Amino acid sequence: MNRLAQFAAGAAGAVALFAAPTAAAAATTTTAATTTTCGSSGLQAGLSTKVCADVTGDSVVLYGQIGLAGPPSPGTPWPPHVEVLTTLSGDVVGGASLGTSQGRAVFTGSTLRIDGVAGTVPCGSTVHASFGVEAIWRLPAPVTVDVPVVC
Repeated sequence: MNRLAQFAAGAAGAVALFAAPTAAAAATTTTAATTTTCGSSGLQAGLSTKVCADVTGDSVVLYGQIGLAGPPSPGTPWPPHVEVLTTLSGDVVGGASLGTSQGRAVFTGSTLRIDGVAGTVPCGSTVHASFGVEAIWRLPAPVTVDVPVVC
C-alpha cells in the first residue's frame, strides 16, 4: 500500500472515530430527577430512626434508616451490637398498599438502610410510609412521612 492510500485510510478512520461520539450524544435521552423526602427522626430501641421516600416520576422507593442516637456512653463496648426487628410499610393515601417488608437486622454503629417497599403510583397522589424498629424489651414507635407524587 502506498503512502497516499495509508494516509487516506487513517483519515477515514479518524473521521469515523470522532463522528461516533457525536451520534451517540444525540441519542441520549433525558431522565426524570429523583426527589428524596425524609420524615422527622425518632428514637426507637435506643437508636435514631427515620423513613424516607425516593420519588422519580410515578415510581416510589421507600426505605428506613437506623443510626446512633448520640455518642456512646463511657465504658460502652464499641462497636455496638443491637439486633432489631424492622417493619417498613407504605400505601397510597385513600388507595392501594405498596406493601410491607419485615425483617431482622443487626446494627453495629454505621448507619443502616432498610429497603423492601417500592411501586408505581398515580400522579397527584400522596404516599404514606411508616418505619418501626423494635428490640428486646423495647416496642416500636414508628416514624412516618407523607410524600406527594408530582409527575
